[in-house]
Amino acid sequence: MSDPRVKLSNPDLLIEKALMGGEWVTGSAEPIEVDDPFTQKSFATVPSLSKEDATRAIDAAHDAFPAWAGKTAAERGKILRQWFELIADNTDDLARLMTLENGKTFKEAQGEVAYANGFIEFYADEATRRMGEIIPANEPGRRMQADRQPVGVCAAITPWNFPLAMLTRKVGPALAAGCTMIAKPASQTPLTALAFAKLGEEAGVPKGVFNCITGKASVLGEVLTSSSRVRKLTFTGSTEVGVKLYQDCAATMKKISMELGGNAPLLIFDDADLDAAINTAMVAKFRNSGQTCVAANRIYVQDGIKDRFLSAFAQKVKAMKAGDGFDENSDVGPLIDQKGFEKVQEHRDSALKVGAQCLAGGGEPGGLLFEPTLLGDVPQDAQLTKEETFGPLAGVITFSSFEEALRLANDTPFGLAAYLCSSDPKTIERASMGLESGMVGINTGLISTPHAPFGGVKMSGLGREGSHHGLEEYLNVKYLCQAGL
Repeated sequence: MSDPRVKLSNPDLLIEKALMGGEWVTGSAEPIEVDDPFTQKSFATVPSLSKEDATRAIDAAHDAFPAWAGKTAAERGKILRQWFELIADNTDDLARLMTLENGKTFKEAQGEVAYANGFIEFYADEATRRMGEIIPANEPGRRMQADRQPVGVCAAITPWNFPLAMLTRKVGPALAAGCTMIAKPASQTPLTALAFAKLGEEAGVPKGVFNCITGKASVLGEVLTSSSRVRKLTFTGSTEVGVKLYQDCAATMKKISMELGGNAPLLIFDDADLDAAINTAMVAKFRNSGQTCVAANRIYVQDGIKDRFLSAFAQKVKAMKAGDGFDENSDVGPLIDQKGFEKVQEHRDSALKVGAQCLAGGGEPGGLLFEPTLLGDVPQDAQLTKEETFGPLAGVITFSSFEEALRLANDTPFGLAAYLCSSDPKTIERASMGLESGMVGINTGLISTPHAPFGGVKMSGLGREGSHHGLEEYLNVKYLCQAGL
């Protein structure tokens, strides 16, 4: 901890080892360096585990499964509740680790810890509400019922953009259901996950119930997808990788849930409340520096409100500052890496080349910082309308009619989230029902909560996380039929 930016109240939460079967281990290969996106310097390392290490983690989860599944839901919930309390007590340290490895502002990181912890709290209680079914008998002397049992050993592969929230909304329901888990966090942001694992250990999670392994995705992913002992894979990340994982899991017929890429539209109709529309756009576009799968990637504004919206939106964007996540004046932090930075550059430059106008921002203060930027008069076929930008670049496209707006919004293979702003109940109903997406935000850009189902349609994935639907993803239904009564 020689880096002065690493100032944890509990230094033990900066962990440079992986957790397998209750043991903290190091790998034999060259360790993976973890960089601070703001300084672009390494401040920690984590093990690069081998295929053999991954197999040992699976075996540990397999061995721990019978005892964990045999506990009552209340007993598992009690341990999750203790985990929740420890996370809450260590919010600032978890947030600091997150800002260090991800770059997001410290305030936003604190918000993520609270949001992430909501999944642990919710599923600590939800497991006790799991119900079976009594099925009306189809003939005398017969009893039929449907029971729900834990899937078994689960593997979770999580992304860098929300290193704690994307983990807890998998771990919470899995452990509540009685499953055990091996988690593989993104190599850019493993430290938050390892600190979370440490707190779980302190909360009383038995050895082998939760394992956190680090290393190359290509190496560890192959073992997790091919093992017959892993009965479920849950993944959050790109559609390209998700499709590959889906294919790799086919041979062992695993249960799958995937939250993949998005290309979310935001439709702003003429009758929208201007302030609500601006607030929706700000949150939906610039949260986490625009690095979210549910970011408003395409902002469609009806021609009657366009000029007023662009003027007001531009003022908000101009007031934003890109800087160090630990600077209280920063609104957005640096992008995660050079590849992500160059993609935002490409989307900005290609849009300007085909006629878009830069109305706010557009600068590059240095390093991986990219000023929040607003482009107006973006052509409907610009590159940024076809691909996820994953950065603080907002492009506004004009539309004339409701039919045109819906056609443009649905003109994508993705369908994770969508947003709309209107004050007309009929417009809201028609648009929300017509949008091809798993989630719709209506006059709000903040839709995520542990109590509601999160997930997409089309190439944005399958399955749901959050709510009771998220618990069902980790349960198998077993039909019991008893005769001779």
